[in-house]
Amino acid sequence: MRIAHFSDLHLLSLDGVPPWRFLNKRLTGYANLRMKRGSIHRSSYVRKIAREIARQKLDHVVISGDLTNLALESEFELAREVIEKDLALSPRDVSIVPGNHDLYTRGAESKKRFSTYFADYMESDLPELAVNVGVGRFPIVKLRGPAAVIGLCSAVPRLPFVSSGALGKGQLDALTCVLAHPEVQKRTPVVAIHHPTDNPRSRLGALLRGLDDAALLWSSFKNLPQGMVLHGHLHTRVHRVLPTSNGKIHSVGATSASLHHASRAKMAGYNLYVIGEDGVVGEIEAHVLRADGVGFAAESLPRIVS
Repeated sequence: MRIAHFSDLHLLSLDGVPPWRFLNKRLTGYANLRMKRGSIHRSSYVRKIAREIARQKLDHVVISGDLTNLALESEFELAREVIEKDLALSPRDVSIVPGNHDLYTRGAESKKRFSTYFADYMESDLPELAVNVGVGRFPIVKLRGPAAVIGLCSAVPRLPFVSSGALGKGQLDALTCVLAHPEVQKRTPVVAIHHPTDNPRSRLGALLRGLDDAALLWSSFKNLPQGMVLHGHLHTRVHRVLPTSNGKIHSVGATSASLHHASRAKMAGYNLYVIGEDGVVGEIEAHVLRADGVGFAAESLPRIVS
């Protein structure tokens, strides 16, 4: 089974947005866009990545959050257009989870914008095990060949300059039930989440950018013989191999799909994973968009063994 993974699209669209919509956290977000982010994030890169993945006719695609910049309706419409027209895959073959930018404000959460625009991509094969986390029902499970793709929601609205996430007890308890389900136990779990499972080392960094219940999430994996955690949020490629009591978990981060950057670890692209019929995780590759924006270069992701 071949799985493509990209993240942090940060698609921006301000068409028809009145000024009063910026009288909240969006004001600082828009200032950041004007000063920095708008000049280095390019929506054209996202379309190139989506079309390249579509061309390869892969088995499944994971998009691990931050599809939008400011959680505006116009941005969700643009993200939906890119996924429908450029990626052009059946919703059953695409797993999407929200990032903190997709729940940028309380209004975006209360109006369930993410789950409204991507409802058909959020249908679970085990709906009875999902719980309501505000933006929708999670975990979302898609049983596909040797893999069980499990989507989690770590995104929550935060104060300005804070991008940390949280899962909550209900979702963590539901994840435990999912991992114990016979259909999941026959497969390799591939968990899609926006925030990584390891927090910044500093306490302040963890509070501002980390995952509140990272330790509890990791304890859910401690007895798994194998599995993967696919995340974004860091805007850099990273591959960590984390031991469990009787095996190992591959924690792999994708960079921002729209980011133009001099570093190859950060330059836009997507990751490609291969899971064998026996469930063993095989190739883990980064497909990096060339600096001229024409074509992709494949390279292995260096491992960090914890």
